[in-house]
Amino acid sequence: MSRSTFANAPALAIDDILGNANLHIIVCTGAGGVGKTTTAAALGLRAAEMGRDVCVLTIDPAKRLAQAMGLSSLDNTPRQVPGVCAPDGSGSLFAMMLDMKRTFDEVVEGHADPVRAQQILSNPFYQTLSSSFAGTQEYMAMEKLGQLRMRAEAEGTWDLIVVDTPPSRSALDFLDAPARLGSFLDGRFIRILTAPARGAGKGIGRLVGMGFGLFTSVLNKILGAQVLADVGTFVAAIDTTFGGFRERADETYALLKDSGTSFVVVAAPERDALREAAYFVERLRTDDMPLAGLVLNRVQAVDDPDLTSEQAAAGAQTLQELVDESGSGESGDDQADEHADGDRLTAALLALHAQRMSLAARQRHLADRFTAAHPGVPVGSVPALAEDVHDLDGLREVGDLLASGL
Repeated sequence: MSRSTFANAPALAIDDILGNANLHIIVCTGAGGVGKTTTAAALGLRAAEMGRDVCVLTIDPAKRLAQAMGLSSLDNTPRQVPGVCAPDGSGSLFAMMLDMKRTFDEVVEGHADPVRAQQILSNPFYQTLSSSFAGTQEYMAMEKLGQLRMRAEAEGTWDLIVVDTPPSRSALDFLDAPARLGSFLDGRFIRILTAPARGAGKGIGRLVGMGFGLFTSVLNKILGAQVLADVGTFVAAIDTTFGGFRERADETYALLKDSGTSFVVVAAPERDALREAAYFVERLRTDDMPLAGLVLNRVQAVDDPDLTSEQAAAGAQTLQELVDESGSGESGDDQADEHADGDRLTAALLALHAQRMSLAARQRHLADRFTAAHPGVPVGSVPALAEDVHDLDGLREVGDLLASGL
């Protein structure tokens, strides 16, 4: 699939985006398994070699980013990738992998005195919430992004942060889950669970406690008295230390809407991935968030687009029939057998070309449907590579391909 596939869409000028000094955050998002991590790393590397100071934040648990960048491991602290800079020596590249629980711990430790922090960190409900609760990873991804941006502004460490969003079932989870988790922690249900404990000993508290007696007895049977006690202790401790989980998520959400941020939606040329990309593009438009464009990853390239799938398939069938009629290269005549082997190989190559052309046609149809529905969205593509990206040279190749528009 060539650039002409996207005749209805403007080209994604990736070097203009990376070279924009007013752009400080790039968020790579999309459905799971479409190459977000590789795209984020490739963009970060290319920006650093253009002279920018870059930090790439990945949330992908596969840890491919560390391997591709030649680092033994990544953790919750940005690590510099050695040997990456522009020809004039400017620019740098740092990388890190989100540790969801450690980031939540840092939030607690940063807003509580040591005694109160330990009380929260040792609470069983908090330990579950910070490690496996639905939405926590997306919430902490935004929290870490906010921390990195604040550090960049205060210390001048990076002028560009590239974010690889969590491998969620839906790309929209990155935008929706933090608000859901914040609403849960700040919401009425949590207040109901802890109201009797907070009001105990007071006149109104006794009335509230009596009123919720039946309700809490049912919850005790469902959740267990200890779970309710842990929730109550956690909320009581965290309320006296810092509140407003929803407000914290809203602050970072506002950062995502800032003119210094831009989203790159990554998709594979497949029906479900492009449908997910379309949902996300519409959501960004509805929420007035800045969209750079779409990266269509792992596109099928063809060597000879003038040879159609039908022609290649017909040629392969004709050659194979000739080989079969001649005895499949077993005549005992070395020259004839060699000729038959050549025909057999040519037939196989023609059949492979026919398959690739058919796949490219299906991908082109899906891409055309997307560009027709979103004609103003810039689109770039990266062809399917022969092997997985596993080093800086591979990331550099992805960046080159994306910037070339081929």
